[in-house]
Amino acid sequence: MLWLGLLAAPALAESVPFSCVILPGDDVASITLTNSLAGDASCFVTCRFQTTKYNNNPQITCAKPVPAGKEVEMCRLTSGGDKLVKLREGHAECTRLPRGGN
Repeated sequence: MLWLGLLAAPALAESVPFSCVILPGDDVASITLTNSLAGDASCFVTCRFQTTKYNNNPQITCAKPVPAGKEVEMCRLTSGGDKLVKLREGHAECTRLPRGGN
């Protein structure tokens, strides 16, 4: 007998607001994310930057739980010695955490 009714539906990730900002001095970037979902969520953000050195595009991916409706600094990226010039690309998603302690 199949117990299909007991299988949990897969969690769907949703795009959320994020910011990848180069801090004064151009050596460090701050990566923030806002969990705009109705509940606590597991979130991740990826940002890739351009530097002053040709073909040097450092990327950082951060992941952690974020409370509902909160904006948090997910992480910071250091340039590795080259000045950060601009954000090349970025993406952020959150997946709502299941309720209860299952």
